[in-house]
Amino acid sequence: MRRVLVTGGAGFIGSHYVRTLLSGTDDLPQVTVLDKLTYAGNPANLDPVEGRFAFVKGDICDAELLAEVVPGHDLVVNFAAESHVDRSILGAAEFVHTNVLGTQTLMQACLDAGTPRVVHVSTDEVYGSIETGSWDERAPLSPSSPYAASKASGDMIALAYHRTHGLPVSITRSGNNYGPYQYPEKIIPLFATNLMDGLDVPLYGDGGNVRTWLHVDDHCKGIRIVAERGEPGEVYHIAGTTELTNRWLTERLLKLLGADWTRVRPVPDRKGHDRRYSLSDAKLRTLGYRPTVDFENGLAETIEWYAANRAWWTPLCLRPPHEATAPPPTETGLNGQQAVGRGR
Repeated sequence: MRRVLVTGGAGFIGSHYVRTLLSGTDDLPQVTVLDKLTYAGNPANLDPVEGRFAFVKGDICDAELLAEVVPGHDLVVNFAAESHVDRSILGAAEFVHTNVLGTQTLMQACLDAGTPRVVHVSTDEVYGSIETGSWDERAPLSPSSPYAASKASGDMIALAYHRTHGLPVSITRSGNNYGPYQYPEKIIPLFATNLMDGLDVPLYGDGGNVRTWLHVDDHCKGIRIVAERGEPGEVYHIAGTTELTNRWLTERLLKLLGADWTRVRPVPDRKGHDRRYSLSDAKLRTLGYRPTVDFENGLAETIEWYAANRAWWTPLCLRPPHEATAPPPTETGLNGQQAVGRGR
């Protein structure tokens, strides 16, 4: 039976990946989740598969711990990252520590352990902004935020371990993710929970920033394909299914929650705010990838999930109901965790 180590496996995208790995009944892999349980790592995200995996609380920057945990796994998938753009603007040190040093420490541990397969999960934000068309995997990296720069640096570290040492690592980069269990600092859960609590929602600038949206289930399907059939040393895009402005997304959320534009509070635009992201996933489609979740249906089902799971998100919202709105959301591709904000 295959043994899989999922770092950052209690976060939004990582926990979905774990739940999908363990959702069947036959021939399930042996899964270990390693997570530091920072504010965005939530053990409750794994409640649906409780008892089916081993859990280790720890940091990917901890070389001694990784030396104990990594050996014996056939696949390591790295979701562990700091991913909130606004937080990186306020203070970049933790982002560099986790996303660069943490990636290097993990790659070294995988090399030392002789791990047969490694997938490093990244973001479209490493490319900066694109006016027209879509990036392919050969596009130059031009990150705008400290978060994006730290992810780009981590990607280069991972690829260097392949080129120098032959580590069998592949990289995935995705657009904006959405779905259940997403931490409510990101645009869709932030707007949904604010509106459910009778609060306004903050919209950056003119709302004209363009993003593509990918359901977390489709993202995890792409990651599984790369883990199974991707080439070591290669980068694969997992593109979103729908491209739209933040203003249009806001309109859809207002409609789904029975609200109007009087609930929208314009806020000053973010420093270095990228105008548009767009990925081409043609390379991954040659391996059989096809997204299957329609955006309109996926968005409606996501809003229904938050409405039905107030007990999950209420403790995570750092503001009393019917008081001040939360800070503006962020834009990230990962972990997740890529707005008017926004992972992942």
